[in-house]
Amino acid sequence: MKKQPGWALPNLKDAQVRTTKEAVIEKSLFQIPEQIRLLGQGKKYYLRTYGCQANERDSETLAGILEEMNFTAVEHPEDADLILMNTCAIRKNAEDKVLGEIGSLKRLKRKKPDLLFGLCGCMAQEEDVVAKLLETYRHVNLIFGTHNIHRLPELLYDVMVNGNRSVEVLSKEGDVIENLPVRRFGKHKAWVNIMYGCDKFCTYCIVPYTRGKERSRMMEDILEEVRILKAEGFKEITLLGQNVNSYGKDLHMEGGFAGLLEETAKIGIERIRFTTSHPWDFTDEMIDVIARYENIMPFIHLPVQSGDSDILKIMGRRYTREQYLTLFHKIKERIPHCAISTDIIVGFPGETEEDFRTTYDFLEGLKPAFLHIFPFSERPGTPAVDMPGKVQPSVATRRVAELEELCGRLHGAFCAKAVGSEDTVLFESTLRGGMMFGYTGSYRRVKAPYDRTRINAICRVRFGAMDESHDLMGDILD
Repeated sequence: MKKQPGWALPNLKDAQVRTTKEAVIEKSLFQIPEQIRLLGQGKKYYLRTYGCQANERDSETLAGILEEMNFTAVEHPEDADLILMNTCAIRKNAEDKVLGEIGSLKRLKRKKPDLLFGLCGCMAQEEDVVAKLLETYRHVNLIFGTHNIHRLPELLYDVMVNGNRSVEVLSKEGDVIENLPVRRFGKHKAWVNIMYGCDKFCTYCIVPYTRGKERSRMMEDILEEVRILKAEGFKEITLLGQNVNSYGKDLHMEGGFAGLLEETAKIGIERIRFTTSHPWDFTDEMIDVIARYENIMPFIHLPVQSGDSDILKIMGRRYTREQYLTLFHKIKERIPHCAISTDIIVGFPGETEEDFRTTYDFLEGLKPAFLHIFPFSERPGTPAVDMPGKVQPSVATRRVAELEELCGRLHGAFCAKAVGSEDTVLFESTLRGGMMFGYTGSYRRVKAPYDRTRINAICRVRFGAMDESHDLMGDILD
């Protein structure tokens, strides 16, 4: 479809540019013009989120904006006047799922011709995806990306009042916008952005193109958000960034992420987590802070991606298997009760059977608490797309299955270690059969008989047994 006047289309070449220019921190940019504020009165929205925690947190902002425009949330797309999909681009199957949903939901247009469809998030930042949406999915009225969430009111006005198809995707390094509204989806756990973007450019990853460069929020803005969450009764926060270890580098801030983590702990909120950490710049200071404060949970997600140094090199990961091992054991020595999870990509271009066996043996010896396994997925525009040595899908599928079996054994052994011990559990929700569940600080899942007064509460629990799903059965002690 021919580009229309006023459209801004994504450009991957522009998205990979990195300069030394500091990101702008905007504290008063977002506003809703008076003629737009009541645009959603009497109308309902359905918001579906795909992908990572960053997308979940973005959706809380999207919901906050829509509700300030007087839209009302609904749980089913059939009830909506606006369907908005906040998307993920990290793997092709995630994109295929979204496109399938958009195609399936088109049927609702027959019953409600004025129904509006919008797509935002990481998929919107990809050239080929937007081209496909414009040509094939013509019922999609609104497309915008990760850098201009604050523009949603004006973009919706253009669609709803002017009757235009609105496309505004900015391919740039990005800024920090502080005054955006939020509707928290949870009542006891909250996401807190500390930074945006990524500069690592691993050869398989689309995130640096879709999320922009690394740019940090000011520490005081983050700490004030945590203070508010504590005052509102939240029990647990997760500090979010594509690579939290890089926090503060762009601001030339002393102490970096270790300093932020310590200041956050001093506020006294009961549980603090963070994600995600790149092994390349995980510092000794971070380990010391985690060990020092009881309200920083003893759980670290530390993606390794491969156990073979040659594969790590062509992935652009900037460390060897030996360096990862050194870091892993340093953390375990300093924080013996710390649980560490990791990610693995199977079937990366050039991965031989010997390379895979090296990775398998590496993980079997490492014994991470959790193992997340993904087959390699080509992302258009990334260097890995053109690499030789493509692995046949059937081979990758078999390797994934082998690692999943290993994952089950390792996770079962990790959970079984807690049988007969005691720990604190934050109970979150109910299960069928009169049970409720929650998690320990090290992310072991625990079940206990349902007690309404214990939901959203942190309780001392003794673990009696482990079921076939590796859930621990708990007896509440206090």
